[in-house]
Amino acid sequence: MAYKRASGRLLPSRIAELAPKASMPPKSNASPIARAVTTLSCAAGASLAGLAPAAAQTPAAQAAPTDSWQSCAATQEPAARLACFDTWALRQQATPAVVAAPGITPPPAPGAAAPAAAPIPPAEPAVVASAQAGCRDDRYSRLSRFWELERATDCGTFELRGYRPISASVVAADSVNRRPTSPAPGRSDDAEEPYRTAEARIQLSARVKIAANLLTARDPVRSDSLWVGFTQQSYWQFFTPELSRPFRTTDYEPEAVYVYPAALQLPLGWRFSHVGLGVSHQSNGRQLPQSRSWNRVYAMAGFELDNRFGLEARVWKRAFENGNDDNPDISNFMGRSELTGFWHMSPLDTVATTVRHNLRSSGKGSLRLEYFRALGKGGQGGPLGDLRFHAQYFSGYGDSMLDYNRKRNVLSLGVALVDW
Repeated sequence: MAYKRASGRLLPSRIAELAPKASMPPKSNASPIARAVTTLSCAAGASLAGLAPAAAQTPAAQAAPTDSWQSCAATQEPAARLACFDTWALRQQATPAVVAAPGITPPPAPGAAAPAAAPIPPAEPAVVASAQAGCRDDRYSRLSRFWELERATDCGTFELRGYRPISASVVAADSVNRRPTSPAPGRSDDAEEPYRTAEARIQLSARVKIAANLLTARDPVRSDSLWVGFTQQSYWQFFTPELSRPFRTTDYEPEAVYVYPAALQLPLGWRFSHVGLGVSHQSNGRQLPQSRSWNRVYAMAGFELDNRFGLEARVWKRAFENGNDDNPDISNFMGRSELTGFWHMSPLDTVATTVRHNLRSSGKGSLRLEYFRALGKGGQGGPLGDLRFHAQYFSGYGDSMLDYNRKRNVLSLGVALVDW
């Protein structure tokens, strides 16, 4: 009996066709040997027909695990297939949870409570540079912010800003002027006042920009400005109750200054920051014989290095004086020039030095040393804002207008509010 083969396998359909025919009884006239051979052939054909379904299964079905739903789906008998699926479902409930791969959350088991959602941490506030930072923008140099030398550091006109430190201090000096004098007729006291060397000092100072871009209207970066300022300094005999704690002297100084941005690079990393022209009136508002005053026209220039060091130089000349000068020799004592240097040691610490000189061989003038320590986040707001501890040492002439021709050494401790 011949069998057709395909790809080396016996086709099940051909086996099925041959199997019934092989089981047919032989004709009666066959010999005993022929009938025996026929019987054996039929038995072999039946065996091959029974094996055909198993041989026809695909390799994927043979490789499927016995406990998987794929093996149940391959079951032909309906009742057996249903029982297989029931067994597989029960086995899944009893199987422990499998650790999911990173980034993949496994589904919860049937009947299990939904897992609690993980708490979401609060979002950190984004730090965004304010477009209105202007003169408070730390990306620009200190002198540029102080005088608003660039359009990006502009805080607008008619906005009140700090000038010299607003301070309140306790003062101890090696002497006090109990009898002010002047070479001008009728400007010297005849009697002494019993003042004490310990007193208090209060200084107020502010300024306002009244115009901008007068000469820099076409400059897209730089900005010039015109300012008016006012400074008042008072010495208060707070520790002299027997005199009813009077104010020993108060000086008033209004001024106006025009500032032009230079923005020139110098050797050794220094930068020529600005130039300016100003006019100042300073007086103590007293009547004769204690009246003291002078008017000045000055020129100034500013320099800085790495936003840590700053210099500002001024030279001046007395002007607009009349014949009734209260203090004709004041320039010989209080000077004709001034150099102020700043060292910003850290965001919290600043050291300042101011030297005045009369530009004469006598070399008279004064020296002022100052130390500022921020009590809050200096220049960054906070509960104390720009409030600073302030220590100052002064030696020389002109600690006040009334003391313009009297040399003394003064130490003061207090608090100060710098430019805001």
